[in-house]
Amino acid sequence: MLAEELRQLALDCINLRCERNNVELKKAFGGTPKRLYDTLSSFSNQAGGGTILFGIDQDNNYEICGVYDAQALQTAVTEQAGQMEPIVRPLFTVAQLDGKTIVSAEISECDAFEKPCYYRGAGRTRGSFVRVGDADLPMTEYEIYSYEVYKRKIQDELRPVPEGIGANLNEARVNLFLSKIRVEKPNFANLSDADALTLCGLYKEGRPTLAGVMLFGLYPQANFSGFDITALVVPGYRMGHVADDGARFIDNKRIGGSLPEQLDGAMAFVQRNIKVRTIIDKNGKRADKTEYPIKAIREIILNALIHRDYSRHTESSPIRILFYTDRLEVENPGGLYGRATLDSLGKTGTDTRNPSIAAALEVLIDTENRFSGIPTIRYEMDAANLPAPVFESTRGAFRATLYNNNETRPTGSTDDMDVTERLLRFCAKPKNRAELAKELNLSSVSYMMARYINPLLANGRLKMTIPDKPKSRNQMYYSG
Repeated sequence: MLAEELRQLALDCINLRCERNNVELKKAFGGTPKRLYDTLSSFSNQAGGGTILFGIDQDNNYEICGVYDAQALQTAVTEQAGQMEPIVRPLFTVAQLDGKTIVSAEISECDAFEKPCYYRGAGRTRGSFVRVGDADLPMTEYEIYSYEVYKRKIQDELRPVPEGIGANLNEARVNLFLSKIRVEKPNFANLSDADALTLCGLYKEGRPTLAGVMLFGLYPQANFSGFDITALVVPGYRMGHVADDGARFIDNKRIGGSLPEQLDGAMAFVQRNIKVRTIIDKNGKRADKTEYPIKAIREIILNALIHRDYSRHTESSPIRILFYTDRLEVENPGGLYGRATLDSLGKTGTDTRNPSIAAALEVLIDTENRFSGIPTIRYEMDAANLPAPVFESTRGAFRATLYNNNETRPTGSTDDMDVTERLLRFCAKPKNRAELAKELNLSSVSYMMARYINPLLANGRLKMTIPDKPKSRNQMYYSG
């Protein structure tokens, strides 16, 4: 960054009295902090990297204290950066502010093949960190494994399943698959059944693979109890709301079986619970309209079944389908895989976590493994005059949310007023979207913004730290 940009960044942090998810403050007045490894790791591992700003004393009312020696500081920080794996290359900027020297070290995001970046002295398990709010937190074993899966091309779907009832396959469905694939791919006609299944990733070492069991198993959940779906209808706008009769859920279903069976079971649950209204056009023709496009829901559930994480780390973590009054959420274990980003979804081809499952479902249920699912969901929601779908990738999970236009939550309710006052108190110091959602115990940031934050911004009770860029990922909110 330029010296003027550094000065402005420092003034922003001083005025707002806070760090950011991509800015870490260090005073460095008496010398270089001895342990920057956690921040070097977390910034290298997060999208967009981050900046360490030296010369601001956060513990002394954000006073500009200046650094002890700008040249020595850069040398010392570079030495610590050289102890990271991969080596971190900070980009330094030096500037004067109120007659004192401040220094910034910009840390770039690592390439996906190099993550996680960690401190070699602590090792990968204890030296890998992730940025959450303004804190550097140790990566979980699962987060580290998720990077290793992509880097080492580990395919959990191809692990052989031990003998037992959970490994028994439906022979009729297997034979139907083989007959279909031999029509679509004539070269398979010359292969034995075993060789064809092995080539498709459904058999390995003479045993069915996890992919084979999930696609053709008589009862996959005998071995993998969490590789299924839990579907709930919540009588309100968030988990914990209850119906007038005290019921926590209007409908509650555990959906197991093979992947095609789970898809059918999930869609039956959707059809049973989705609201439908009859529309009569100007010519008197009647048509039923669902609160969400059925085709969009099917694509979301299918994507969850294909792209969820099937590793040992998630064997107790089912896909979740949640109907709320104003929205439908589908969440699957496993965040975005490989080089995929939220911005690239549906726009470019991405790495596939489970290519064998994806390819087999193309044959079994005529799915398209052409990265068309996300565009289809967006198109269907737009055609129905509904809000655009919201996609979120959190620590170890991916969530798709559809919003309806059927109901508007009553404003001024006791619950709303309690939440409003709570938010205003919480935002006495600026907070980012993730911190606000965590405070309210809400899984959907988009719902939180629409329900609570945007109305407070509109009436001036909340303000933005970057008002000219309301959608900035660095945006924070504070009570006015």
